[in-house]
Amino acid sequence: MTTVFDFSVQAVAALAQADVERALREDVGAADLTAGLVNRTRRATAKVLVREDAVICGGPWVEAAIKALDPTAEMVWYVGEGQRARADQVVLEVHGLAHALLTAERTALNFMQLLSAVATKTNDYVQAIHDVPGLRARIVDTRKTIPGLRMAQKYAVRTGGGINHRLGLYDAVLIKENHIAAAGGVVQVMRLAQEVAPSASFVEIEVENIDQLEEALQAGANMVLLDNMSFALLHEAVRVNAGRAILEVSGGVNMSSVRAIACTGVDRISIGALTKDIKAIDFSMRFSPDAV
Repeated sequence: MTTVFDFSVQAVAALAQADVERALREDVGAADLTAGLVNRTRRATAKVLVREDAVICGGPWVEAAIKALDPTAEMVWYVGEGQRARADQVVLEVHGLAHALLTAERTALNFMQLLSAVATKTNDYVQAIHDVPGLRARIVDTRKTIPGLRMAQKYAVRTGGGINHRLGLYDAVLIKENHIAAAGGVVQVMRLAQEVAPSASFVEIEVENIDQLEEALQAGANMVLLDNMSFALLHEAVRVNAGRAILEVSGGVNMSSVRAIACTGVDRISIGALTKDIKAIDFSMRFSPDAV
């Protein structure tokens, strides 16, 4: 079970345009004073290079930023969305009005460096477990995203080969320890979830030990979050579950542990670091005015 978002070409283009409009208002304001020094009719060629190995992501945002300032600009992508690029490779070449390319540069690269970082980290985790015998586990994101850019980051996770968890608090139910305590117990909270949120895309309950897992299963849980369990407990949880519910692991997942977690037989591994603990991918734009 997972929330299904519309990441069609049209939907992503609309998302990118909305994000870029906000970003350009923030960066440009009334006018780009420095780009104002450039003749408005002068044209130029710009090449965007990636300075490290990375999965390229954010093309729709780059195109939206450039087209917003120069609708006549022409772009040629040498590395497609979701493809890996090697260090110092040219990924994009742009021909357009010089002042527009100068103004769009930072907004375009900001989106590309962030989204490529998310896609690259996600793909690193996906590749770390791709050859696990009898693989069941999928790499899943969380709500630990940059405010205002959640959909963009979730798109980047998908581009990197991961899948999406719930979008927000309104589309699915995730019952945690405090919810259980406040509602009066596992049985009570599961019943209330069905009554209060019948249209939720899924209902998931978090457990911390095998006794809680058995109680959740007896209460009808069909999706369970195993929080910070040892490898021994994860193996036991898979045995006790016997395929009755989708099992998701969270907490303490890193590149050193993800493969061993996948080998326990769980279905999903959620990782906040995909969108939270990221280091921007280094891109640069090389600019040269066209001959007059």
